[in-house]
Amino acid sequence: MKEIKSEKDYREQISQDQISVGIFTTTWCPDCKRLNMFIDEIIDENQDKQWFKIDSDDFPEISEAQQVMGIPSLLVFKNGEKLAHLHSANAKTPEQVQEFFSNLQISSNKN
Repeated sequence: MKEIKSEKDYREQISQDQISVGIFTTTWCPDCKRLNMFIDEIIDENQDKQWFKIDSDDFPEISEAQQVMGIPSLLVFKNGEKLAHLHSANAKTPEQVQEFFSNLQISSNKN
């Protein structure tokens, strides 16, 4: 999974014509550590998407612009537009995250 190291990295990642999923997280967050325990399986089930991780503490202006009020949050982007947002309160179990992706009505284009 790509780690965002600059605002430029972030802008390039979300502007792709392919679905990108950003995991907004921090190093100190207990729920983020819980998400880390099961997210690899979900990524494996969603290989048609580009995945990236962004530390909300390192990029507070991006988190604020994207209305990330809690962590971890999963945001779905395509062509620079936010298409979906799984808020932290609903991202605590593998079942919640899997349900979010199974209900997503977004087509992924793979080039």
